[in-house]
Amino acid sequence: MRRLGVGMGWRPEIAEEIGRLPGVDWVEVVSENICPVALPEALRVLRERGTAVVPHGVSLGLGGAERPDAGRLAALAERAEALGAPLVTEHIAFVRAGGLEAGHLLPVPRTRDALDVLCENVRIAQDALPVPLALENIAALVNWPDEEMPEGRFLAELVDRTGVRLLIDVANLHTNHVNRGEDPCAVLDELPLEAIAYVHVAGGIERDGVWHDTHAHPVTPPILDLLAELRSRTAPPGVLLERDDNFPAGGELAAELEEIRAVFATPRVRTGPGPLGVRTGSGTSGVRTGPGASGVRTNPDAPAPRTAARRPYASQPQRQPAPGHGIGTARRRLAAAQSGLLSALVAGAPVPAGFDGTRLRVQAEALAAKRAAVVAKVAPELPGVLGDGYRPAFLRYARTRPLTGGFRRDALSFVEHLLASKDETEPRDRAARRELTRWWRQRSGPAPLPAGRTARLAEQLARRLRRQQPGHAPRRRPGSRRRRAAGRNASRAD
Repeated sequence: MRRLGVGMGWRPEIAEEIGRLPGVDWVEVVSENICPVALPEALRVLRERGTAVVPHGVSLGLGGAERPDAGRLAALAERAEALGAPLVTEHIAFVRAGGLEAGHLLPVPRTRDALDVLCENVRIAQDALPVPLALENIAALVNWPDEEMPEGRFLAELVDRTGVRLLIDVANLHTNHVNRGEDPCAVLDELPLEAIAYVHVAGGIERDGVWHDTHAHPVTPPILDLLAELRSRTAPPGVLLERDDNFPAGGELAAELEEIRAVFATPRVRTGPGPLGVRTGSGTSGVRTGPGASGVRTNPDAPAPRTAARRPYASQPQRQPAPGHGIGTARRRLAAAQSGLLSALVAGAPVPAGFDGTRLRVQAEALAAKRAAVVAKVAPELPGVLGDGYRPAFLRYARTRPLTGGFRRDALSFVEHLLASKDETEPRDRAARRELTRWWRQRSGPAPLPAGRTARLAEQLARRLRRQQPGHAPRRRPGSRRRRAAGRNASRAD
């Protein structure tokens, strides 16, 4: 695997800062956010310098019950070729089910059915991509009931059956430790270390006992200590800092990168089995209590790290689903389970059996908040028009209208919902409605619209546009036929 070094997640908001940061060996771009035939100038300059660029996909949903979408795979392949990327990355997650979109990465159940489907989906993706594929472990708030294996074993079997590489996010390991009680060191103990392509590091924040992997806060000591735990086991080809919002000044980014570089450069010495000098605790504190104190549960009986010569699954006959019917049955069962969960999260359906209803409500609120934030980025004019009322209005809209298309369509649907509202009591509201109407007219396309006030508005706009087209015959007004007939009769009488 090619050595990458220390990298930074490339975002347009900090493109100039990244170009000036010292020691950035490579960058990672969100695949869906770039156009391969018109790369941003700052990204093009980095490539000309020889900086490697890795496309990072977020919408394939390889952990979903459906086969990967050929169009999405082709788009990811196109970006890999346009960027000259050494590899591409995606997530072990599902993002859609039952005709609904999550707008977020949701966890795959660690079951045999889910593993069988994931493995086949990964093979399909590998065949369609021009470069190697690596998959990232995700953070989650929700535990699936009746899981059949821990995360480390699930990842190890995935690698053994497909040869896919891994993108290990230590911030996600920390998140799952706090929110789901999982031992990150146990995950690291079972990983096929030689399959790691690179590592993600990101910051977050704790609220009410829940760790939020925000990518908008500084990296905390427990996450850096998990990076040290991983580094004590192996030397991954690369490590990357992610930052998606609340961007600090370039000096702060440089300081964070330097701290990550220091941890990544020199492995800590292991003095015995188990994790490096860790203590029992939630890991949410930012105070270190000793060398390598990562705030994760002590695991004195942990096995030695897995190596290429010590991989329990590689030497065993691999379980394969029966041809045809077997994988089809697994897909149907997984589809039913994922549709039930997603419907509960975004469409108000009952909580599926075995799930924690409180956790599902927290996850549902987080999904709606993220959806509001993404729509605000896609259509920044809307928060400008609505001001402080944007977020509560969008959250009310999202409670009864799940995401079924992209975020641009969601922005249009949100405005259509507002324009159909009968609340025009405030002059400020009327002014906002005029602005929203103007915005909607400029961006709405030919897609069918729901009946009602918005549909009438669309028809009025369509008629106006038709009248403006060259060669358009003006519509005859009522009574004009009678007037023309009367004129002809008058001529005959003459």
